[in-house]
Amino acid sequence: MRPTKDQLAAAHGTTIPDVIAPGLDVLFCGINPGLYSGALKQHFARPGNRFWPALHNGGFTPRLYKPAEQDRLLDLKLGITNVVARTTARADELTADEYREGGKLLQAKVEKYRPRWLAVVGITAYRTAFGFPKAHVGPQEHRIGDTRVWVLPNPSGLNAHWTPAGLAAEFAKLRAASEVRRNR
Repeated sequence: MRPTKDQLAAAHGTTIPDVIAPGLDVLFCGINPGLYSGALKQHFARPGNRFWPALHNGGFTPRLYKPAEQDRLLDLKLGITNVVARTTARADELTADEYREGGKLLQAKVEKYRPRWLAVVGITAYRTAFGFPKAHVGPQEHRIGDTRVWVLPNPSGLNAHWTPAGLAAEFAKLRAASEVRRNR
């Protein structure tokens, strides 16, 4: 189902429920939901978003899931949240204060649910939300309690710096690290 123009307009400033439970292996954290996602109440729902293919090609899911199947991630001990909860047409509509407040709320969420890994999908969002301006893609020194932090590239189709294969490779690195730590 494609949202109509009216549904997209009505989605501005709304939120999407998290896909979350205690004890996840990885909690993926987007920047904020777009209007398309807000209208459908599904994370990473815009057809050009490469999150779902990267998740599959990186080894996290046994097949390519659709955004409508997001709740099935919990069976795989995976979840989804966002740094900033409110939907916007573009991430550049968010302020630095919103990112920092979102970082505080995200930290509290991680402390409550205690995933093994928090994977922030967007380097700029991570840098701003947590105050690490020199952070890089990959594992971070920063932890939230016992939760390790990993930064992944933004899978938006607008992020031309990362090819689908490059995204999948970065997701696969996290998958390998999460498997190693699970088996210890």
